[in-house]
Formats: sequence, C-alpha cells, structure tokens
Amino acid sequence: MALDRSKTYRLMEVCGTHTMAIARAGIRSLLPAWVRLVSGPGCPVCVTPPEVIDAALELTEQPDVIVATYGDMIRVPGSVKGDNLARRSALGASVRIVYSAMDAVDIARQNPDREVVFLGVGFETSAPGTATSIQAASEDHIGNYSVFSMLKMLEPSIRALAADPEFNVQGFICPGHVAVILGEQGLKFFEELGLPAVIAGFDPDDIANAVRMLMQQIAKGEAKLENQYTDVVRPEGNPMAREIIDRYLVPRKDIWRGLGVIDLSGYGIRPEYAEYDAEQRFGIVLKRPVIKTACRCGDVVKGKLDPTECPLFGTVCVPEDPEGPCMVSAEGACAAAYKYRSFC
Repeated sequence: MALDRSKTYRLMEVCGTHTMAIARAGIRSLLPAWVRLVSGPGCPVCVTPPEVIDAALELTEQPDVIVATYGDMIRVPGSVKGDNLARRSALGASVRIVYSAMDAVDIARQNPDREVVFLGVGFETSAPGTATSIQAASEDHIGNYSVFSMLKMLEPSIRALAADPEFNVQGFICPGHVAVILGEQGLKFFEELGLPAVIAGFDPDDIANAVRMLMQQIAKGEAKLENQYTDVVRPEGNPMAREIIDRYLVPRKDIWRGLGVIDLSGYGIRPEYAEYDAEQRFGIVLKRPVIKTACRCGDVVKGKLDPTECPLFGTVCVPEDPEGPCMVSAEGACAAAYKYRSFC
C-alpha cells in the first residue's frame, strides 16, 4: 500500500515534553506538507479543568494552610482570568513551589502547626512520586500532610479521543516517560484501537525516527505498537512503580479540559488512606463554572486545532498574560508555538 500524497496524514504526539522538543528542534518545518504533527492531551496542566484550579485557589483561603505545587501550576488561571496561585501568593497566601511531592512532605514536617496540601498533578509518570509521599507521611506519622490529586491516566484519554466522531489522527507518538512506568505491555491498547503507535525518546533524532516508523506502518496498512525508545522502555515497564501506585491510589472518574468527564481516567487516594486525601479533609466540592472566553485550549489538546488557529493566540493570550493553560505550561502546545513560532 503506497502513501497517498494528495491527502494529509496527521500524527499526534501525546506527551507535552514531545510537543516542546518538536517545536524547539523545528521538526514540523522539516516534514512534507502532507505529514502534520498535532498535539494531544499529554500536558497534565493543560487538561486540568478550571473548576479544579478554582478549588485549589479556595484552599489558599483556608487559615494555616500551605499549598505546595509544581511551578507549572502557579500561573494557571481558574474560571476568572488573572486569578491564579501566583496572585494569591502575592496577596499573602502561603504557596510554595516544590520540585517533588517529597519536598511537600518535608514542608509539612517542618511546619507541624500548619496543614500542607500538595497539588498532585501529572500522569502515570508523576503518580509513583505522589504515592510515595503518602507512604512517607503515613510511615512517619505526619498528620498535617494531604494530597489534592489531579493525576490522570493515559489510556482512557486516548480511548475518549478515538471515540470522537470527528477524530482524525492516523498515528501516535507515544510518551516515553509514561511508557517507562507502563512498559510496552501497558500501551498495547493502541493496537486494540487499530492505531499505529511508536514509543519515542525526546531527542530530535528519536522523534524523527518515530515519524518515519509511523509512516512506514501507514504505508503498509499496519497498526501496531513499536518501541523506538528501547534503551529506556522495557516490555514490562516498572513493576515497582506500578505496585506503589496501586497501593496508595485508585482509579476514579475524572474531568478533563476539552474531553469532559471520562470514567476511570484519574487517580484518587485509596479510602484506607483518606486522612491524606485533601478532598476528604477539606470537603472539596468542584463547582462547574460559567466561563465566557474564546480560548480554544480544549480543542488544542484534542488535536482539532493548531494553537495559532485560536483567535486569542499571541494577542489576548500571551505567556505574560495567559488566557488558558496551554499558554502557561512549559509543556503546553500554545506556549511551544509562541516561543518557537513552530506553527507559523
């Protein structure tokens, strides 16, 4: 089966790190016009919906609460533009940027008279570290630490995308980081869905090679999972990491920006560790906001829209004053496109 160069083949990179690497290396400009790379829901900050951010902002209003977060989350707006953790911090709220969940545990250990809430954002890559923080707090009897879990799972999001009647992607560049945890076995669902997929590393050569491997599959009419990142990703993945995830976290229904509510697509805290669950401890209830904005971040993370096709891109929405999380995160498609002009 030969490639039909009169049609456009769309390949989706799922990982936000791939999105930034592709933009930085100018890979899109090297491809023929009939091969396009589009971004998917692989930026955890970008798929976090505004109601979750609003709930995190409400935590900053609690007396004696320290909110610990990764730096990417600090400027993500909730339902009100300009209201973010950075603004709350400037107004006097206790917000700390951390590099790992264990840093948040240390903050709790050092401040026994205050509650420390860690905003656990990420995919399967971040889940083991978040679970380990619960283990450490439990074993060390640190009673003032809890996690507001925003953790997401890869497979349900891809299945939701594939079920969309407007889905138009012919192949996937799979996230190397997630594959380290899940292994090749954990990504075999791509074959079940009949989608060509390649697990790729993050160097430009890795990504270019993954594109070549995908186009070869498409030309042959194949739909299989291949592993380009063999130096790092093993068939079985990391069983120890998955074991600690299973011990402290449990799959649950979750809400995604752009994709809506997806069953069993996120991680919650297991009931037996409810004392470390910020949602239980603080009675967090998500409130569906009414947002009037032309921001198209939800369509960007579904691969339906290039960042520059959003009417706000580069005008109303810029990194210094973002309208949506795709322009905030270091892994966001809009931030990558703006910084490297990679869609121009």
